[in-house]
Amino acid sequence: MTVRPEPHDLPASNPFATPWAAPFRLPDFARITTPEIAAAAATGLDAQRAEWEAIATNPAPPDVANTLEALEGSGELLDRVLTVFHTLVSSCADDELRALEVELAPQLAAHEDALYLDRRIFARLRALDEAAGDERTAAPLEPETAQLLAEYLKDFRHAGVELHDAEQARLRDYNARITSLETQFAQLVVDAMDDGALVIDDADDLAGLDDETLAALRRAAADRQQEGYVISLQLPTQQALAAQLRDREVRRRLHEASITRGTGTHARSDTRALVLELARLRAERAQLLGHAHHADYVARTATAGTSEAINEMLGRLTPPAVANARAEAADLALRQNEPFAAWDWAWQAEAARHDRFALDDAALRPYLELDRVLTDGVFYAAERLFGITLTPRPDLRGYAEDVRVWEVIDDDGEALGLFLGDFYTRPGKRGGAWMHNLVDQSHLLGHRPVVVNNLNITPPAPGEPTLLTWDEVITAFHEFGHALHGLLSDVRYPSLSGTNVPRDFVEFPSQVYEIWATHPQVISRYARHHRSGEPLDDEAIAVLQEASNAGQGFATTEYLKAALLDQAWHQLGPEELPREPQEVVEFERAALERAGAGLELVPPRYRSTYFNHVFGGGYDAAYYSYIWAEVLDADAVEWLTTEAARGADGGLNREAGQRLREELLSRGNSRDPLESYRRLRGRDAQIGPLLRRRGLEGGAEGTDRVDS
Repeated sequence: MTVRPEPHDLPASNPFATPWAAPFRLPDFARITTPEIAAAAATGLDAQRAEWEAIATNPAPPDVANTLEALEGSGELLDRVLTVFHTLVSSCADDELRALEVELAPQLAAHEDALYLDRRIFARLRALDEAAGDERTAAPLEPETAQLLAEYLKDFRHAGVELHDAEQARLRDYNARITSLETQFAQLVVDAMDDGALVIDDADDLAGLDDETLAALRRAAADRQQEGYVISLQLPTQQALAAQLRDREVRRRLHEASITRGTGTHARSDTRALVLELARLRAERAQLLGHAHHADYVARTATAGTSEAINEMLGRLTPPAVANARAEAADLALRQNEPFAAWDWAWQAEAARHDRFALDDAALRPYLELDRVLTDGVFYAAERLFGITLTPRPDLRGYAEDVRVWEVIDDDGEALGLFLGDFYTRPGKRGGAWMHNLVDQSHLLGHRPVVVNNLNITPPAPGEPTLLTWDEVITAFHEFGHALHGLLSDVRYPSLSGTNVPRDFVEFPSQVYEIWATHPQVISRYARHHRSGEPLDDEAIAVLQEASNAGQGFATTEYLKAALLDQAWHQLGPEELPREPQEVVEFERAALERAGAGLELVPPRYRSTYFNHVFGGGYDAAYYSYIWAEVLDADAVEWLTTEAARGADGGLNREAGQRLREELLSRGNSRDPLESYRRLRGRDAQIGPLLRRRGLEGGAEGTDRVDS
């Protein structure tokens, strides 16, 4: 699609030709075009290959500086290019960026292979490891350096460096094809959300929605050059508006549009063939690498360690979760005359919550204004715990007009880094919420962190406030928990920094941070009416805190069903997988039935055909990570609210925050994360607090400890 420059032939006019001049190395997004990204990526790939070649052929004996630190410092240009590229692809992709994504995907897979399949560099790492293990060595490695070396050796072996030449050639083909298919899948998931959008002609069919929501749906229709109203699909199966729509037929249509995404209803966004090919290729690659299946391959580098440990966890939680969901369904079914169906669940659950707690999202939203939630909620809790403050930097620009920038100041007055907030949905932005770094913290490179949070809130009408649902408030706290993991990082090496930890540990800090959303001292500050400033009354806050534990049967079951599907696809050999696209839906049904999770009233949080976590890459065979990390989360919350509490503060104090920061948040992967947890808690995590939180105590059996 673009003319490629010759190696190292990047003109000075290209914005990537020199490091960013803005504070904290914030990219100058305004100057960047897609052809310039393509040109700089080509140059960056060549430049890092040359750096790796220099490491591999260095005649000097391997040492920390000429091998480990040289690897850590390589690829400066490519890192800047890919950071910008992936940010734009995720948050504001157009056709040109999407085409470049498809073009680059196999090249990036081959580039990663060029490092991790290089036996010469691996030999230098092994020699360094052997020297470090020699008792006669005068200068043993520093602990963080030893951890870095161990991680590199593990990653090289895991990637297949010890395979023979012919096997490596096959592996390279697998990696290139898998990466390309993951890119295609992720793009089709976005298309499927667009294809499945529900068009409503008559406002009467939208009874139950408030004026602000109706206005947003009218704008969504206008953006598509259509009359009436458009309900855009969200990434999970469950659609938020289903809880408010009175018309049962509209709820059914919305539910069907959601669960049939990618199944062939719309030909252009049919993902079934991709699901099958990805599952098969991953299985074949795993066997080439000496593993029984892909799930085993993934588990080996996670804190779980084995697929058996993951199965034990999921198997322990599923029966009581499904039993609770069945009981909830029976209660909700009594509320209507028609047979109770999946599309009735959210509506009746919201009505039951209103009857029981006299509280619903429509009543809450006027008290949940975005800026106040951020400043007096999300940021305030961080100040109380860690002493940091966030100061707006309107002089600094993000990658879109509505992206906002804050400077993060530590308690000693020193700048920690930058935080960017991208809160609104827009065309070309993928669904869901996420955190990523624009710059990784590193003492070796002298980099301070630049961290981004993405949400997908519907923009308000011009001049109107942004009012959130309660789920959006929790998401804002969750994602800022990830941001803190990046912002508070205090390590030497960038590849060990912040959230660069095993996938089944990365969700732990973010899940812990959710508890501050309902903390009395926090919610009393931010939950105030956007016009009058009146606080949400104490009774309503108490009810909200109680209501947050309602519906755990549904919530746990829909999550577990998705995690079980992920494992079902990835715990098979290639010959055991279905071959035809029309078999995908039946495979799902049978897999969930075998796991004891066949309750159709609760669909999986993600069906396979739009399970972007898994088939778009990143969480493949690892979606269990959320519940695995929640064991640590629930156990840590118990520590915060008991041992770490000072009086009635529930752990919201600087002593607790400093311990969290020193022992865990600042450490990244510079030591074993489970060791960091043990340093924090004084022992391994126990599963009991999670079972109590989710109402599963009565039905789950087994050991009361989770470790590696």
